[in-house]
Amino acid sequence: MRTVVHRRIDPQATKNHRLKSRLTSDHGARNLGPVGIMVLLIGVFMPQADYFIVNVALPTIDQSLHASSGALELIVAGYGTVYAALLVVGGRLGDIVGRRRVFAIGLAGFTTASLACGTAPDVWFLLGARLLQGACAALIVPQVLATFHATLQGSELHRAQSLYGAAAGLAIAVGQLAGGLLVTINIAGTTWRPIFWVNVPIGLATLIAVPRFVPPTRSKHPATIDTRGTLLFAATLVALLVPLAEGQTVGWPAWTWILLACAPILAFITIVFERRFERSGGVPLLPPSLLKTRSMHRGLLLQLLFMLGYGALMFVFALTVQHGLHAGPLQSGLAIVPMAIAFFIGSLLTPKVVRRFGGRMTVALGATVNGIGLIGLVVVVTDKWPHVSLLSLAPALAVVGFGQALVFGSLFRLVLSDVPLHHAGVGGGVLVTIQQSGLALGVATIGTLYLGLENHGVSQAFAAAGAAQIAIMAVLALASRAMPPSASRSPEAE
Repeated sequence: MRTVVHRRIDPQATKNHRLKSRLTSDHGARNLGPVGIMVLLIGVFMPQADYFIVNVALPTIDQSLHASSGALELIVAGYGTVYAALLVVGGRLGDIVGRRRVFAIGLAGFTTASLACGTAPDVWFLLGARLLQGACAALIVPQVLATFHATLQGSELHRAQSLYGAAAGLAIAVGQLAGGLLVTINIAGTTWRPIFWVNVPIGLATLIAVPRFVPPTRSKHPATIDTRGTLLFAATLVALLVPLAEGQTVGWPAWTWILLACAPILAFITIVFERRFERSGGVPLLPPSLLKTRSMHRGLLLQLLFMLGYGALMFVFALTVQHGLHAGPLQSGLAIVPMAIAFFIGSLLTPKVVRRFGGRMTVALGATVNGIGLIGLVVVVTDKWPHVSLLSLAPALAVVGFGQALVFGSLFRLVLSDVPLHHAGVGGGVLVTIQQSGLALGVATIGTLYLGLENHGVSQAFAAAGAAQIAIMAVLALASRAMPPSASRSPEAE
């Protein structure tokens, strides 16, 4: 007779085994500590802040370098376009040659380009350095989410993703505030140049910390760069973002409409090519099988919608404060401090809210709170115009910031919840590309609406733009139910 031995299964041992399997499944990964998380978050903060820090300095750059309005717009639009176009490529490079290595290379390049921007002798040198900044930013940012995805799990992963949302969102507000402050201080008569130089000591300190605190990871299934897919994808983004960024400034000439008409055609060609390439056994830049996952394709649409409203708000509010209320760069930056503080607090609370209510409900709740804050802003502006104090806007801005944080942090978790580990870099790159594209679309659509109505009254233009953003939040709250239930809750909440 055979003796059957019953073995007791230790739940903690099983959990540890799963963690070990996860960490070793992504080539060379080990656990990421709190300091390493902060080091990576600096890599998110710097490129995002640099996208906005230059806005308040454009008048002084014009005075210093005698730049044309078109060249000034390219300083902003060129950075954003190169950044968005190369994000997925940056994610793929991290998967292939190692995320820590690509992160460090990108950070070194970004720091060097920032030094070059600050010492630019003319506007064209500055433009070239800004394009290099954008390319290096595209190498940095995708590695952050991919490294989180590869080295963390459960509540640690969700907390890191929430902090990512906090860093990315705060960078927008802090960028404008820091830009206004540095330009106003005018250190040693250098006017706008310190807005770029400030990146140099931060970048160097972060570079020193990377080898010690960030573990090396790369995909277990590396693939070569999809050159044709990369070119098609970049051409699609350029055809979409360049006319949207420049059209309003140059008066929407024929070339802007031609490029916009080419954008959907190029997008269709890209999709067809990527599908054929994947069916033939290749690994495309944008794997259709990845984009078909429910959390990815539905979540990306929600992310685009949210960022469209977010980008529009930052653009419209800045114009209202500076053009309508005649506030200076520093006052304009200080005006959004209540929103930034509330955003930071909301980001820290987002993991707890998600554990309590689930991801889908957190997105709906955040969109609702955001919408209430936007209604408050519109009421204050239209009721008290033109005698609107920046202090009177603070309560509504704080409500907006808190709602934004709930949406921002929970959406990142929802979108990436079903992404396979070996596609972590690509998934992170696609997500941030959608984020940057949404910012540009917000300015191009709702921003254009605002500028078209500004001659009829700033308060009326702000009310119309605010109504559009409120409608977006309502749609977002309802559309959040389309996310798969399995992706809506953290493990703790199941």
